[in-house]
Formats: sequence, C-alpha cells, structure tokens
Amino acid sequence: MKTLIGRSLVSVALLTGCTGIPEGTQPVTGFELDRYLGQWYEIARLDHSFERGLDCVTADYSLRDDDGVRVINRGYNLEEQEWDEAEGRAYFIDDENVGRLKVSFFGPFYGGYNVLKLDDDYQWALVAGPNRDYLWILSRSPEMDSATESRLRQRAAELDFPVDELIDVTQGDECPSS
Repeated sequence: MKTLIGRSLVSVALLTGCTGIPEGTQPVTGFELDRYLGQWYEIARLDHSFERGLDCVTADYSLRDDDGVRVINRGYNLEEQEWDEAEGRAYFIDDENVGRLKVSFFGPFYGGYNVLKLDDDYQWALVAGPNRDYLWILSRSPEMDSATESRLRQRAAELDFPVDELIDVTQGDECPSS
C-alpha cells in the first residue's frame, strides 16, 4: 500500500498557511462534530495532485486525544489495483459550532477545510478548501441520489466553483474491500 503523503507534499506546500475560506462563502453554523465523525464517501471532487487517479475514496473522522480530529483518507487506484492512504489531523479554527477547520497531513502545514453545506441529518456535505481550487461532494453512502447531487453542484456553481471540472468518483461494486 502506498501513502498519499508523497502526493500531499506538493499540495501541502501550496496550502501552507492557507487555512482561509473561499471569498464570498460561509461555513455552516450549528455544526456538531460528534454527528460529523465517521466514514464519508467522496462522490465528486475537483482534481488535485494528492488524489489524482484515485477512486473508491473515503474519509474517516474520529476524535484524537488532543481534542482534534483524526483524519484517514483512503483511495484505490483502479488501474494499478493499489490502495493509497494518508493520516492527518484537524482542529477547529474558531468556534466549534462552525464547520471550519484546519487540516494537516504533513508536519506543521495546514489547509482549510470548510463545510459549506450540510444535510440536517449529516448524510451529505459540500466541502471546500481555502480557495475555489478544492471542492468535494461527500456522502455517508457510496451512492448519492441524483437530485441531491444536482442541488449540491448547483449550489457550488452559485458560489463560483468550476463545477464543470468536477470529477465523478467511482464507488460501489468496482471498489475492492480493504
């Protein structure tokens, strides 16, 4: 199994000190970390080097002993038939009731993790990085109904994200069990 660490180095260098939020966007309020913890499936994302070529991508969030969040990102390269995994840590930037965190997969370098839209039942989320180059549509299940995904893409377009560049992430039967 490879790690995403090597892929992350270039991206982390670009994100150093970039714990911001895309201009004109707002993180969700009333955020409840305990409800957000657990496994999320990546439904779509903007392309970036640290996940390039990966499908079957999941993110698992759990509590750390230092009041932070343990982040395990995992993806499968269908072509190479190989898993990639990276472990990171995340911490709230401001108020813990606001879906705005900083996340690091390498040393002291952090990037923004901004929950822009979140289902009342915590079944899906629209997440951005520090700028409009990073966007993820996440779901608690490997498949998302098309109406919900369409609404999230529409909301991202309203926020000036390049939704025509979103990559659909393969999930489900094509993904091997760990």
